[in-house]
Amino acid sequence: MELSIIGSGYVGTTIAACFADLGHDVVNVDIDEDIVDSLNAGHAPIHEPGLDELVEAHAGDRLRATTDYDAILDTDATFLALPTPSNDDGSIDLGAMKAAATSLGETLAQKDDTHLVVTKSTVVPTTTVEVIGPRIEEASGKTVGEEFDIAMNPEFLREGTAVEDFLSPDKIVLGAQSERAYEQLDEIFAPLVERAGDPPVVKTGISEAEMIKYANNAFLASKISLANDLANICKEFGVDSEEVLDAIGLDSRIGSAFLGAGLGWGGSCFPKDTAAIIAAARSRGYEPRLLQAAVDVNDEQPKRMLELLEDRFDPEGKRVAVLGLSFKPGTDDVRSSRAILLIDHLLDAGADVVGYDPVATENMRVHFPNIDYATSAADALVDADAALVATDWDEFAALDAQFDEMREKVVIDGRRIVTRRDGLDYESLV
Repeated sequence: MELSIIGSGYVGTTIAACFADLGHDVVNVDIDEDIVDSLNAGHAPIHEPGLDELVEAHAGDRLRATTDYDAILDTDATFLALPTPSNDDGSIDLGAMKAAATSLGETLAQKDDTHLVVTKSTVVPTTTVEVIGPRIEEASGKTVGEEFDIAMNPEFLREGTAVEDFLSPDKIVLGAQSERAYEQLDEIFAPLVERAGDPPVVKTGISEAEMIKYANNAFLASKISLANDLANICKEFGVDSEEVLDAIGLDSRIGSAFLGAGLGWGGSCFPKDTAAIIAAARSRGYEPRLLQAAVDVNDEQPKRMLELLEDRFDPEGKRVAVLGLSFKPGTDDVRSSRAILLIDHLLDAGADVVGYDPVATENMRVHFPNIDYATSAADALVDADAALVATDWDEFAALDAQFDEMREKVVIDGRRIVTRRDGLDYESLV
């Protein structure tokens, strides 16, 4: 099929490249000319394992990019893959989505045949039906369900494994209002279903599909926070939390995924999505106490890590290495990274901070242009009084003799990845 994707961020670029790899002809529409030029030159605008190879393989053939909305006229379906950032109250900002819906509607006014519009961005229930659809109707003069259809196809992509997650999904969720929309969605996803070995396909309503995305992330965020809460209790009793969590993960009702206790969750999805669904619930008069507790536990983990450091010494005037700046390994994304909270506090306390990350240094430099950045973990440790491990990159597990270059040799491990050894004042957060 001929597909158009509006937006070329993590989701838009990934699904465009993957759809092209599945045999569809795809055009990315974006307002950023640099991103458009990068895609057309065969380079992904983001760091994501496997994505550069797909973009390079299909650019100029089944994948192209443009700033011109008229390219949509030659396509059968359009996916809206735009950011929905948080407002101050936690609700989502639909500014980019509304603007795109208006531009899309103005373009569809020129189109004679029907068109399918699929929301891919994470939006609260009723958004596609009550906001996106009517906005396209107003701009196009066409009617939903007659001259164009709307649908929702939530994404379940993890940064660092987004390509694999798309091409080998646990499930595919298709929300629509009409048989015509379902038929087009089936045609779009048929190559993926065949390649992935017939994963479950959930067909549901549009608002149900929107809610499935939030429920998915809310459950996982809560599971991590519960694991951290239990691990914090274990630490108070001198109990090995890793052994406890490994054991309960063997229970088929619980499962081992997302039981890794530590510094907590960050990134672009969990913080934004939990805040959004909490705000949405409150807007309807319901107080989601358990979800709020999950957020509260998550916010406390960096504070607990800093307290462990302050038990050793006052950070003022001390050189502290922060190892890992991205919110998780495998990505250069620093949005809501736990390292940001750590660095903020260290700077407020008068510490001399040096940061290191294999790929995320430049993105963190935007937040902290005046701290030192090392080119390797070993360099970051030289003359450091303490090291705080914020991200579980594999290379940190291999550190050993490099710790000998530290002054006071204090290591606080927020991800339980460094091996305890003689000569280190080592403590795991949990």
